[in-house]
Amino acid sequence: MFSRLREDIASIRERDPAARNSWEVLTCYPGLHAVVMHRWAKACWNADMKWLGRFISHVARGLTGIEIHPGATIGRRVFIDHGFGVVIGETAVIGEGCTIYQGVTLGGTSLAKGAKRHPTLGRGVIVGAGAKVLGGFTVGDGAKVGSNAVVTKPVPAGATAVGNPARIVERSAVQDARGQAAARMFAAYGVVPNGDDPLSQALHGLINQVAAQELQMEAMLAALNEAGIGCRRFEELSKFDAAQLNRLVD
Repeated sequence: MFSRLREDIASIRERDPAARNSWEVLTCYPGLHAVVMHRWAKACWNADMKWLGRFISHVARGLTGIEIHPGATIGRRVFIDHGFGVVIGETAVIGEGCTIYQGVTLGGTSLAKGAKRHPTLGRGVIVGAGAKVLGGFTVGDGAKVGSNAVVTKPVPAGATAVGNPARIVERSAVQDARGQAAARMFAAYGVVPNGDDPLSQALHGLINQVAAQELQMEAMLAALNEAGIGCRRFEELSKFDAAQLNRLVD
């Protein structure tokens, strides 16, 4: 038990720059307390002492603000950072080395008893603050869920899901050395370099395309005017402001 606790403390200190020493982590980190109490509740649950398991879970929620059903499965070195408002459902499975921030829900969309209603997180998954992962699907190893994303479909290993409903951010097949190094770094709150919402990227692309077409139209109008063909009606139209629209999308 103590070796597992030391492992948890070491993993927290590795991922949280605010952690100054092991004593501070042991005494002041509700995420650690919630995980430790969940182990007690899980042991009671597996021993068919269901009420006692639920009661320990209930007490842990009051002490830490984190609600973990005793039936949930949590792997080693799981770090619940800040943690207030985290809800983890009965059939949820959290793999080793995962990081979960405050306000996260690992919930279910089915009311069928005995079914796999809650998500499975692979190894090293990061779930950003306020994200909702809803359903009995799998979030692959090393995947990231951005803050406030609402995920209702499987997420491939190593991908990043952002938005509501969540969309997968495509990663370039060719990355420079700096990009590869950044991808290997820990990404707090599921935020990664060049991790813009793909819908936002598509809108930016459309706006820039329209701006380019407007420049082509202006060149055509100038050529027509030089040829003596007046096009004043078109010149009186309001100018397309691509910069303002890009700011609105951002």
